[in-house]
Amino acid sequence: MMNETQLTLDLELWLNADIYRRQNVLKRQFISLLEEIGNSFSANDLSQISKNSKGSKISKGNDLLGFPYQVLDLIRDFDPDSGVNIRLLNWFGNGFFLTVLLGKNRLNPIKSLLDLGFNYGLSENQWDYPDLILKQNHTLNQERIKASALQFHHWIKVYEPKSEPKVNSEKLCKAIKKILGILRLPSEQSGI
Repeated sequence: MMNETQLTLDLELWLNADIYRRQNVLKRQFISLLEEIGNSFSANDLSQISKNSKGSKISKGNDLLGFPYQVLDLIRDFDPDSGVNIRLLNWFGNGFFLTVLLGKNRLNPIKSLLDLGFNYGLSENQWDYPDLILKQNHTLNQERIKASALQFHHWIKVYEPKSEPKVNSEKLCKAIKKILGILRLPSEQSGI
């Protein structure tokens, strides 16, 4: 198989400024969406899930298997035992995803997350999004989830963006509020 770098240069694509402008506008629109969502949740909201919450953060890159991506992390407690993180992943060319990452000793609310439409990730590496998304290495089977020997619990759900940014913001904020309600610390869960 021939190496891509040895093929002739696609100079027409290279000089197509309109494609790059459109992509950059789209990137800015998604960053704006992630900023709006991140700003919708206070430090207090997030610290009710983990006392070690580091708030929210947006990250971005240009090459996850050759595609740009943008990430909003909420809570950002990556302790392997008791941590928790909610991630919104916008992976150009592949989709938009909500993920919930829980440390191995943290309560894993299987039924509640399944009821919200999440799948349980079976990837051995919590950051292996190609395996989790492209190879669909996840399950809905409760017995398989309970029997998992992974060192973390990783949940994933596809979100189908609408063309109207406000609709996306409202739907994603509503979904995150439901997740936060499920994940609240036990001392905050009176009546749940």
